[in-house]
Amino acid sequence: MSVKILAIESSCDDTGASVLVDGKILSNCIANQTVHEQYGGVVPELASRAHQENIVPVVDLALKKAGVSKEELSAIAFTQAPGLMGSLLVGSSFAKSLAMALDIPLIAVHHMQAHVLANFIAESKPSFPFLCLTVSGGHTQIVRCDSPLQMKVIGETLDDAAGEAFDKSAKLLGLPYPGGPLIDKYAAQGDPKRFKFPEPQIPGLNFSFSGLKTSILYFIQSQEPQFIQDNLADICASIQQRIISILMNKLVKASKETGIKEIGIAGGVSANSGLRKALEEQGAKYGWNTYIPKFEYCTDNAAMIAITAWYKYQAGEFAGLDVIPGARAAF
Repeated sequence: MSVKILAIESSCDDTGASVLVDGKILSNCIANQTVHEQYGGVVPELASRAHQENIVPVVDLALKKAGVSKEELSAIAFTQAPGLMGSLLVGSSFAKSLAMALDIPLIAVHHMQAHVLANFIAESKPSFPFLCLTVSGGHTQIVRCDSPLQMKVIGETLDDAAGEAFDKSAKLLGLPYPGGPLIDKYAAQGDPKRFKFPEPQIPGLNFSFSGLKTSILYFIQSQEPQFIQDNLADICASIQQRIISILMNKLVKASKETGIKEIGIAGGVSANSGLRKALEEQGAKYGWNTYIPKFEYCTDNAAMIAITAWYKYQAGEFAGLDVIPGARAAF
């Protein structure tokens, strides 16, 4: 009998629903929220209200696209943590109610574990052990994976995340929110060697971006607005190059220390064209087998929740209706 899982993602400001059948993603629907653009960042209360408006139509669309009725479902999966509490509550409450109404299992998924397993949606999957650099607005981690459900964070940021460095740098440059993708866009036209920004000397496999952000702030404050405008492409390229070099140098070190050459990236920042190119270049240099999820599986999406739920379903890892969203900080 086929295993059919409905997955719900509501950790931040995107409402996602996906249907998986026997390990294959049949639909992946997302409702984006544009209301936050005018505030320069996600407003938690507005995000949770938008999730309430979007979740029913998004789930309905995902089921219809997959050609699966709710009565056929084998389990309901949802993002448990981390995320905005109000947003997580909307998704978890919906998932619990539907699972209880259909009398089927409930599967709680860790958001960052799901980002890593986005690399397992494609036909070409990594072999174990596998190293994944997960980079997003709130997290920067190097994760060692010995199986789909056995992961260990071996390096992480001590302060700010890479995505935050991108977005805050963009804000300093006067670019609209979300600014990370705009830095990537302008960087493609610029010279990454034009301006020099420091690389933090942090021991081990951990990262730091706070000092880099400060140096970018001082640089921008020391320039005239017209200079920034005239040299925007080169500034963006130089900022992006430094963020990527910080990430890649630590990933190379992790590969050398562990001896692992199955290497991938995940998370919202993995959609950055410069980072994707850098991974391929380092892979060719060091003989890695590299893995990069499709763009639709990089940012927050329910397909990655679904593929994680597939592995948890096979292992019999189900949650009770008393599961608390946001309670589990690590995977």
